[in-house]
Amino acid sequence: MATPAPKSTPGNMATFNILHGFPEALVRGMRSSFMADADYHHLTQCETLDDVKLNLSETDYAEALADMNTLIPTGLQKAAVEKLVCEFQYLRTQAIEPLSTFLDFITYEYMIENVMLLLKGTLSGRDINELIAQCHPLGMFKESTMRSIPTFESTPRGYQDLYQTVLVDTPVGPYFSLFLQETAMRGEVSNVLEEVEIEIIKSSLIKYWIEDFANYVDCLGGETAAIMGDLLKVRADTNAINITLNSFGTPLNEPAMRASDRKRLYPALGHLYPAGTSMLADVGDEDELGRVLELFPQYSSIWNVHAAGGSDGKSIDDAFYERDVQMLELAFEGQMHFGAFYAYVKLKEQEIRNLVWISECILQQQKEEIHKFVPVFSFNAPWRSGSKKHGR
Repeated sequence: MATPAPKSTPGNMATFNILHGFPEALVRGMRSSFMADADYHHLTQCETLDDVKLNLSETDYAEALADMNTLIPTGLQKAAVEKLVCEFQYLRTQAIEPLSTFLDFITYEYMIENVMLLLKGTLSGRDINELIAQCHPLGMFKESTMRSIPTFESTPRGYQDLYQTVLVDTPVGPYFSLFLQETAMRGEVSNVLEEVEIEIIKSSLIKYWIEDFANYVDCLGGETAAIMGDLLKVRADTNAINITLNSFGTPLNEPAMRASDRKRLYPALGHLYPAGTSMLADVGDEDELGRVLELFPQYSSIWNVHAAGGSDGKSIDDAFYERDVQMLELAFEGQMHFGAFYAYVKLKEQEIRNLVWISECILQQQKEEIHKFVPVFSFNAPWRSGSKKHGR
């Protein structure tokens, strides 16, 4: 475990509100800021992006978009993300241990993505200023650190120097250290220049982060361990499935690399672990992957969406998003746990994806595709409309 065990627990029914009642009240109040079904309906009826801006002025995004003269999808995304970051940082300032460390864990994922974006971008010869502008605000380091990351060579020695000189003092430094140790133990000395290798590094770091986060919430115990534990298990399974699916047609799918390189990218937790991930390590094509996932009911239906080739307009990513939204919404149903903070960030990300999708469809005049998004806290969601049909 890269992060030390918490020195205290979230508390119980008698003490939780004394320690964390105010930030929890804030995040539950923020739930009311999500767009309603009527808001989405009005947006899908818009003909221009000016109409979109006008309709958004009646939502929680009004202030974020007030100074924007012309609405474009990238500008909308940037403003919405900045709004989310501002809200998150306010929650962080109100938090004490162990909630403050829990919130920090949420940001580590974005730090990893930013480091990998900078490394991958410089590999392609892109301008450092352009890359920094694309980095997620929740995962930013000091500007000097951000500018130092791309200056190291994309070789094992270069990554060692990057860790020892720059990343060692960052929160994601321990994960990079674990990757370097694992690489050294395997005796890998070849240059890491291909983009696929950058993705392997990213998958390794995300794996360490998921495992570390899961260990931390397990130490917290109580409702936080139960709810966040399940969310992270599903996240780990999603990573394992995507890594396997994306490896087809790459060197990672070669028989000699499946059980060595690909298998070590799977997080050591989840509903698929260990039996399912062991079977995934032997998978060589989509048919074999489908046969493995058929053994796990919670993933067989998701795989069937992919196997159908998007005939109903859905991709496997859409199916994952729907499943995630359902689980994240349920995190708001319990009380006296930290899962709602994680759920709020992830659900807001989904809402931002929805806004960008709708605005892109309007901009490109693809109105027939405009309804292919996953609304948050929707009364028309399949898992809610299904329960209504059964009289529940």
